Amino acid sequence: MVDSPGSCPPCRQPEVLWAQRSEKIYLTISLPDAKEIVLKTEPKGLVTFSAVANGEPFSFTLELFDSVLPEGSKTKTKMGLRNIICSIQKEKKGWWKRLLKSEEKHPYIKVDWNKWCDEDEESEVSGDSDDDFDGANEGDGSDDDDGMLYLPDLDKLRGK
Repeated sequence: MVDSPGSCPPCRQPEVLWAQRSEKIYLTISLPDAKEIVLKTEPKGLVTFSAVANGEPFSFTLELFDSVLPEGSKTKTKMGLRNIICSIQKEKKGWWKRLLKSEEKHPYIKVDWNKWCDEDEESEVSGDSDDDFDGANEGDGSDDDDGMLYLPDLDKLRGK
């Protein structure tokens, strides 16, 4: 089940990128300059999101493939300038065959290939730590996610 909350009839859905590990689901919501952000996770695997960007309402509801731990216990969210990054702890360790309970395709949900790893590669992935954000803004001292996590800091490379 994926739909928009009833309080927001003309809402659009932001692009959602997802990846997983055996214990977590990562969601990256691409929505520059988002305000009034509300993100909730429920143990049954229901994730609801709403925000306003450039005066337009955005929202979605996702029914995840399986149960997750209750909001607040192991769900971490990082708000950036262009993205909202969320790490959700699965209730049971294991690999899901897809993100959603339903097999229906949704054009705004895509695989996050920057965070993706296969089951047999999980132990090799360095981002499998309590940090949850796979080195986002690693070492640059900034607190914002400008959507360019994979680009090097050219000033640092030049030695400035």
